[in-house]
Amino acid sequence: MKVTVVGAGAVGATCADNIARKELVRELVLLDIKEGLAEGKAQDMSQTAALLGFDTKIVGCTNDYGKTADSDVVVITSGLPRKPGMTREELIGTNAGIVKGVTENILKNSPNAVIVIISNPMDTMTYLTLTTSGLSKNKIIGMGGILDSARFKYQLSQHLHCNPSDLNAIVIGGHGDTTMIPLIRMATWNSVPVTNFLSSIQQNQIISDTMVGGATLTKLIGTSAWYAPGAAGASLVEAIVRDEKKLFTCCVALDGNYGQSDICLGVPVVVGKDGWEQIVELSLSNEEQELFDKSAAAVRGMNDVLKTL
Repeated sequence: MKVTVVGAGAVGATCADNIARKELVRELVLLDIKEGLAEGKAQDMSQTAALLGFDTKIVGCTNDYGKTADSDVVVITSGLPRKPGMTREELIGTNAGIVKGVTENILKNSPNAVIVIISNPMDTMTYLTLTTSGLSKNKIIGMGGILDSARFKYQLSQHLHCNPSDLNAIVIGGHGDTTMIPLIRMATWNSVPVTNFLSSIQQNQIISDTMVGGATLTKLIGTSAWYAPGAAGASLVEAIVRDEKKLFTCCVALDGNYGQSDICLGVPVVVGKDGWEQIVELSLSNEEQELFDKSAAAVRGMNDVLKTL
């Protein structure tokens, strides 16, 4: 198996590092437009192999898409990161051109690749890839829901004083500060509803903190986060290359699912070697469905910006 990560910035490099350490693939390619960046980071990672005991071949290259040929999975992290006070929506104009160009170059060399989108605004970049690439919808996956769900588990663990890995909790909807929907009603701690342990005040605080999780980190460190986003991307790659049939929340194309069509939004999906295989329909309450519809409307508003470019 071969995987390419496009974008050797903090998120892309962290994603690549996780993939290499887990020995998910025979060959890992890291590509960037900045001269020497991908080569340097690939060499740096490769020098940890003797210390960490992995055997992944890591290749770095500057804008040489020929080296990405025959990739089974391609992770696109390219684009400008968010700065303090900047919304994901403000990134659309610049990042749309970048993501579209990257996708075209990738598919010239790897026409059957599964494409994983991390670039922001992720829901709109996933939709852009769907509508311009010609790929089957099942081969285009936005990562955001995996990251949001991990942040949700983190916030829950802080109140429950437990290990996040003991929690089952997901976030659906858009990957945005006002569009994501943490489903606390369905969250469990080793099969026991978390609502049994949390007051309504705590539940509301957890939902609020989850929704602004990305913005909180951007404010603290001055740019977008990278450890959790990179790990989330690597987890999605692992589910694909190992055909794990993993149930993740991912941004995928909806066709009547959850009452929405012609849009890419975060919903639970089964992920395997060919991409996402099926959408799992949850029984949402009236309030949750209303929130989902509002999230869809907001994401459509961002998607409409693509028509003006």
